[in-house]
Amino acid sequence: TFMILGRNDATGDEKLEIHCYLMRFTFFKNTLFLIVLATFSCGSQSQEANERDEVIHDMIPLDSVGRKSNVNRAAAASGDIVLGADQLSEYIDRLHNKRVGIVANQTTVVNPEKGMTHLVDHLLKQQVNIKTVFAPEHGFRGTADAGEAVKDGIDKTTGLPIVSLYGDNKKPTKQQMTDLDIMIFDIQDVGARFYTYISTLHYVMEACAENNVPLIVLDRPNPNGHYIDGPVLDVAHRSFVGMHPVPVVHGMTIGEYALMINGEKWLKDKKECELTVIPMLNYDHNKTYSLPVKPSPNLPNDTAINLYPSLCFFEGTIVSAGRGTDMQFQIFGAPSLPAQSYPFTFVPRANEGAKHPKFKGEQCNGRDLRNIPRLNSIQLKWLIEAYNSHGNGFFNSFFTNLAGTKELQQQIEQGWSESRIKESWQAELSDYNRMRQQYLLYAK
Repeated sequence: TFMILGRNDATGDEKLEIHCYLMRFTFFKNTLFLIVLATFSCGSQSQEANERDEVIHDMIPLDSVGRKSNVNRAAAASGDIVLGADQLSEYIDRLHNKRVGIVANQTTVVNPEKGMTHLVDHLLKQQVNIKTVFAPEHGFRGTADAGEAVKDGIDKTTGLPIVSLYGDNKKPTKQQMTDLDIMIFDIQDVGARFYTYISTLHYVMEACAENNVPLIVLDRPNPNGHYIDGPVLDVAHRSFVGMHPVPVVHGMTIGEYALMINGEKWLKDKKECELTVIPMLNYDHNKTYSLPVKPSPNLPNDTAINLYPSLCFFEGTIVSAGRGTDMQFQIFGAPSLPAQSYPFTFVPRANEGAKHPKFKGEQCNGRDLRNIPRLNSIQLKWLIEAYNSHGNGFFNSFFTNLAGTKELQQQIEQGWSESRIKESWQAELSDYNRMRQQYLLYAK
């Protein structure tokens, strides 16, 4: 080539042809160099990063040619949160010609901004063959008392069989799983360890793993997802109101929590469930989200949901957290608390979700918290003050289940301050948060 270019007798056409050749060769050489460089760079990623990429890849819905789907583009552009359940095109193909089970309750709705339709009704209209509905605590329609056994039955609206996961068994049996090809889990959680929907999630995942039934989790926001706090559960005190070594406020969506259950091998015999999470669009953990449907009868509004991680400790004491009123988990009190220190009064009555409330028909002296600002941490001051006002006989055995450790009760009885108690949590919270990071699907 260079001999031809250097010849005095070389024609203009010859030189032009060689220049074109050199330009093509240079372009090819540079492109090859970039490809090699990119390959080397990708190959130098850590093993942990590669594994994380694989997890995320498995979670992101793909269209028929393996590209991330562009459905809900208009909704995504608006900036509004798009729920997993509302992205029907992301999972409907997996349900066709399959026998489907679904774990659902009154929060299992789609298109909340357009009047709300129950997902079960919506899928039936799409000719999805739903065989069984599995109901958690409070039942399929969400009206049962906290702790009240929920019975199997038939849904009056659809005629579908309802299997209770809060009655004779909390885990689907092998017989109940026999006729299923795939399971859906779509329930609104509130981000507290003792809220039992994540325990139901655990047992559903375990049943799916044992019976080779894939599980789709349709993700929803965590209204308390903007912080983590509280003592980490000691597995010696494992119960249905606390199954995993996580803090009281775990800071994860239901989909992220499912990934953590799988990834940390918390299922029986360290099995893993075949899991797909349909992530939300436009969600992050600092975004406020007002639930369109009460997640349970005694969490009637955003304030109650935000106060719940702090006030639920009273369920393990002599004090009422407002069950039997219309201010559940926004007030607290007891007849034995001194009126001079607790001037707010209320009288619990039987109502939906609390047929036999604590101190039914008795006047309680307490405190009204309905107007306090949104909390970003657990508040122990109310619990400590109430204990100091009451004294012996304040705690019952359920308190340890809620706290997940015996230490919190002991610290309060020994006169520890709130700041000192919270300082004792920090090392375990830091360890938990490092573990939690690898399962997050959304920015903090």
